[in-house]
Amino acid sequence: MPSPALSERWLITLIAAIQFINIVDFMMVAPLGPDLAIGLGIATSQMGVVTGVYAVGATISSLLAATWLDRFPRRSAMVFCLLGLAAGTTAAAFAVDTWSLLTARTIAGAFGGPAMALAMAILIDAVPPERRGRAMGQVAGAFSLASVLGVPVGLELARLGSWHTPFWVIGLMTLLLAIIAAWLLPQQTPQHENPQPSWPMLYQAGAPRLGLLMLAVSVTSGFLLIPHLSTFFQINLNYPREDIGLLYLVGGTLSFFSMRFAGRCSDRFGPTKVSYAVTAGYLLVLWVTFIHTQHWLPIMVMFISFMLMRTSLSVAVNTQLSWVAPPEQRAAFMSLKTAVQNAATATGGIISTWILTEDEHGVLQNLATLAVVAAVLAILQPLLMRRLQQQITHKQ
Repeated sequence: MPSPALSERWLITLIAAIQFINIVDFMMVAPLGPDLAIGLGIATSQMGVVTGVYAVGATISSLLAATWLDRFPRRSAMVFCLLGLAAGTTAAAFAVDTWSLLTARTIAGAFGGPAMALAMAILIDAVPPERRGRAMGQVAGAFSLASVLGVPVGLELARLGSWHTPFWVIGLMTLLLAIIAAWLLPQQTPQHENPQPSWPMLYQAGAPRLGLLMLAVSVTSGFLLIPHLSTFFQINLNYPREDIGLLYLVGGTLSFFSMRFAGRCSDRFGPTKVSYAVTAGYLLVLWVTFIHTQHWLPIMVMFISFMLMRTSLSVAVNTQLSWVAPPEQRAAFMSLKTAVQNAATATGGIISTWILTEDEHGVLQNLATLAVVAAVLAILQPLLMRRLQQQITHKQ
């Protein structure tokens, strides 16, 4: 539970700040794709790899961390991970070619993954189940704030300075957040000195494995497309580079409120019903944006709709997963969840590079095929969630 010096509300705010920095660190790379292509000579169709290596680092480290996270005080582990994330992010500013950038991003992911897992474990420990959906919506709002503030500011810093500048700024902000976390975050000592092994949750039949499979399907569906949004809108649809920040600003602002609404709906109606409804909207967005592009639709409407659907699905999925693990395995499960989430992110990004090509003008080809694959995975996600809810209810 939160310490007397830090109320539940302020603890949620601190956790949201940690997630905000972590998400900005990850999200800002894809919109910087055209800038990185010019600065380092990376092909625009290969931006999924640049996004994917961060996820690979986060996946491997989260799998390893699952064996020890529940053995250490939460605060100490969190500060360690934030310091490593700051170092990895700052190192990206020194990249001189593609490989040095990939190495720095892998290091950042290796610390960012466990940091995200610890943040969610701290939140679930502190917030009772009846308010958890709302808390998840508030913390998930960090994604929206990252879009509203982080990504547009990062793009503007790159425009005014160079592509190096955003990495410097985020690295320093992460260092500052590590100092704040060391000062304010409750210690939350381990409930068990020898918790049960965590890796069996990946392969043994039961709610944890099913929940992780559901998460993997949902994340892969999104990240087949997310690394290429900036390139698609700028090059395929001729949206001005100087207005890309505005897309993220407006989309992030609206999704900030929609995620809170999705959290309240998950508490009231259950995440499964929310997931069915939002998935239907997501399929429609895929159709009009990528599969059968409706050029009469404003690009702003396309982008906002995509963001609203993806972020609302994220709230429903995370709310459902918060009920899966017992307290003594919570950090371990959240670490496995982070590993699976980042593995799915990397998988989506890498698969997209196999399907997509580009013409001599840099225009992405085969996006409709990619969107169909994303749609098939999207249909599976609420079906898996329904089965997971049945297993959780039966166990209780």
